[in-house]
Amino acid sequence: MKFFKSAMAALAGTALLAAPAFGQITSIQDLLNQVRADAAEQQRVNSDRVSSFQANANTQTAELQRARSELSQLEAQARRVEATFTGNQRQIDQLKGELTLAQGEFGEVFGLARSMAGEFKSTLDRSLITAQLPNRTEVLARVANSDALPSTNDLNAIWQTMLEEIRKQREVESFTTAVAGTDGQTTVTRVGPFVSFDTEGRFLQYNPPASTGESLPLLSLLPAQPGGAIQSAAGRVLSASAGEVVYAPIDPTRGELLKTFDLRPGPWERAKQGGIIGMIIIVLGTLTGLFGLLLIIRLFLVRIAVAGQKRKSQPSKSNALGRVMLAYEGARNADADTVELKLDEAILKESPKLEFGLNFIKLIAGIAPLLGLLGTVTGMIQTFQAMMIYGAGDPQLMAGGISVALVTTMLGLIAAIPLLIIHSFAASLARSVQSTLEEQSAGIVARHVEARSAGVPVTNI
Repeated sequence: MKFFKSAMAALAGTALLAAPAFGQITSIQDLLNQVRADAAEQQRVNSDRVSSFQANANTQTAELQRARSELSQLEAQARRVEATFTGNQRQIDQLKGELTLAQGEFGEVFGLARSMAGEFKSTLDRSLITAQLPNRTEVLARVANSDALPSTNDLNAIWQTMLEEIRKQREVESFTTAVAGTDGQTTVTRVGPFVSFDTEGRFLQYNPPASTGESLPLLSLLPAQPGGAIQSAAGRVLSASAGEVVYAPIDPTRGELLKTFDLRPGPWERAKQGGIIGMIIIVLGTLTGLFGLLLIIRLFLVRIAVAGQKRKSQPSKSNALGRVMLAYEGARNADADTVELKLDEAILKESPKLEFGLNFIKLIAGIAPLLGLLGTVTGMIQTFQAMMIYGAGDPQLMAGGISVALVTTMLGLIAAIPLLIIHSFAASLARSVQSTLEEQSAGIVARHVEARSAGVPVTNI
């Protein structure tokens, strides 16, 4: 009993702390009343929820019944539409049969006319002349797509359009039209159905009309211009006067051949086909070529300085001959053999300066073809590996290795030939300066011996 009283006291204390908003609870009866009130409130809330759920269930059932009723109505409507469509289709088939009977033998004739109109329209859509006459295929399209008998005018339009195409194919004309990639209207010169170019001589490519119905320019600038003689021929056509006969550029493939210029790699693209070895050859060849040109300039200046020193009796340290003459100044009182040895020593000191870099240029000129040969071997190995893995059925798989093999050989030869020329020219300049030094040294020795033999005091000679 004491335990029960203690528990109730603790519960009452808890209720007093937990529910201060409902008033002060001072006894067990107050707590019991509060619990009953809370239970009743919770029962009411639960009843409201149940009522709401039942109301929603009734609403959803009604919505489901309405949706099913609407579905039944739509299905009935679909059956009626399908029946109407079937009836219309039977009527169309009956009318087509009556039309076929009414046409009689003319049906085959007009069927052939529709077929020819469709084929000829396809031909004209691919013709460059359509860029000048963009609306000439409308009649052909109407005849080709019509189920009714074509009129006399429509039939006449077919052969008249054929004759117009034949006549236009032999003419060189200028017209104004829109060109993709340019602003506004552009004057275009057309040489038959073969090529066209603008007033600047830039070739254009013909784009057939889009099947989507989008209104796009039928002409656009050729991505890669051919240049050279072909570009010059276009310029001659533009500058020709009426009645003048000139050579004009003709593309018998009607544009396909000109498009291949976009596929031709430029110099840099072709060089990159050589791979890493090709890049090494280009770098070595370029740097060595620049070094060789600087070496030629230096030797040429040395040669000019030596030639200027020959006309002066006062030696200068700024050129090779002047330094050789200064070496004689230090040994002018010695005998002839000593003087000759001193001069030879001075010339030997100048020789490395004159020959500086020549062996390096010669070395790179010899290495470049060997690097090209290395690239050739590497490229052929790649080609054989592609053949081993994929077979020889697809040439594009082997094109990479073949490009490396051929391009590196080409780059090696391109690098070696100029370097050999530079080396030859630089060596010739160096030998010329050395010959001048030896010639002047021999003259100094001869004059020194003559002066000593005559007993003349040795002065500046």
